[in-house]
Amino acid sequence: MFCVTKSAFSKTLTLSLKLLAQDLRFAQRRAMSKSALVILAQGAEEMETVITVDMLRRGGVEVTMAGLDGSAPVLCSRQVTLVPDKSLADALAEKPQYDAVILPGGLEGSDRLSKSEVVGTLLKEHEKSGKIVAAICAAPTAFVAHGIGQGKRVTSYPTTKDKVAGGPGDYKYVEGERVVTDGNVVTSRVSTG
Repeated sequence: MFCVTKSAFSKTLTLSLKLLAQDLRFAQRRAMSKSALVILAQGAEEMETVITVDMLRRGGVEVTMAGLDGSAPVLCSRQVTLVPDKSLADALAEKPQYDAVILPGGLEGSDRLSKSEVVGTLLKEHEKSGKIVAAICAAPTAFVAHGIGQGKRVTSYPTTKDKVAGGPGDYKYVEGERVVTDGNVVTSRVSTG
């Protein structure tokens, strides 16, 4: 016959309740965490993608790295292949609004983001809702293509300046700052060095 003393039972119950309380606190923190959508397109700059996702996740942000063209591995600008968490379509079906939408640069990736109607609609909805819309390096060209951040202070990778400053939308181009924030619109010149 198995016999459990009152003291042993009490200790086990106390430990179980402490673990349950810990799990609930963790779940509560997770439920209250911010969310970000990083859109990964073929030709994206891999460091701008990976470092952004990594730093946000380390900071407790729930990040979804979504593939523009599906959930298949994506070949980036320096021939590094990244695997999205899911497709952009699936990410938006699961959660239509994020606290931030982030576009990594890379010339080809930025061009693909610029041509995507889904990305344009997503950015417009998030900007209108006051959510953060961010573009790194060459990706501010996608903002111009979709009319995001018009009339605001922006920056970009130096070789894309003419596409941003000279594009439609009355952008106030800033050269002396690495990161420019104007309201809910965030842009950066380069991600490294």
